[in-house]
Amino acid sequence: MRVLPVGDDALLVEVSSGAEAEALHAELLRRRTEGSLAAREIVPAARTVLLDGLADPARLASELAAAEVPAAPPREGPVVELPVRYDGPDLAEVARRWGVAEEEVGRIHAEAEYRVAFCGFAPGFGYLTGLPESRHVPRRDTPRTAVPAGAVGVAGPYTGVYPRSSPGGWQLIGRTDAVLWDHTRVPAALLSPGTRVRFVPYGSEVPHGPGGSA
Repeated sequence: MRVLPVGDDALLVEVSSGAEAEALHAELLRRRTEGSLAAREIVPAARTVLLDGLADPARLASELAAAEVPAAPPREGPVVELPVRYDGPDLAEVARRWGVAEEEVGRIHAEAEYRVAFCGFAPGFGYLTGLPESRHVPRRDTPRTAVPAGAVGVAGPYTGVYPRSSPGGWQLIGRTDAVLWDHTRVPAALLSPGTRVRFVPYGSEVPHGPGGSA
C-alpha cells in the first residue's frame, strides 16, 4: 500500500487493484465499527481509499504503510434485488463479444452476484463488480449524449445502473424501474459501497418488489 497525506487530517491509500481497494475499505469500516479507528469518512474508489477526519494521520499512515492488504471480506449481508428487462440497445454487441445468442446475455448477467465497489459519476451510481473476467467488454467507441434513467450497462469489470438521464459510454443491456437515488429517502442512495446486488430478469419472482432487499 502507498499512503499519501491529503490536507491536515486525511490520507489517501493507494493499492494495486479494485479487489484490494474493496477489501481494504471493508477492513477499515470494520475497525471503525469496533472502535479501533476514528475517521469521519472512509471513501473507496477504483484503486484507492480516502480516510478523512483523522486525529493523528501521521501515526495511521505509518501503520498502514507497514501493513499488508487484508483478505477479501466474505459476501454476507442483505441483497438488493433489481428487476431488469434485458432489452438494451447494445445487447447484440455484448452477445457478439461474449460469443452467445442475444437471449443468453440476460441469463448470464443475472447469474452473477455483484457487490458495489464504490460510487461516483452521479449521485446513486454504483460501480458493481462480479462479472467474470471473460465477460468484460470495452466501453462504446462513441458515448451516447443521453442514457435514460434505469439503464443497466456494462464496461470493463463493472456493471452499473444510471440513476438519472445523463451522457454515458457503457454498453447498455437492459433497464430497471428501481429508483437508485431519491433525495426524500433515507438513505437517498439505494446502493452504497459494500452492498450486495442481484439482477433479476422480469418474469422471475422478486419476493420484495423492485429495488427490495432479500
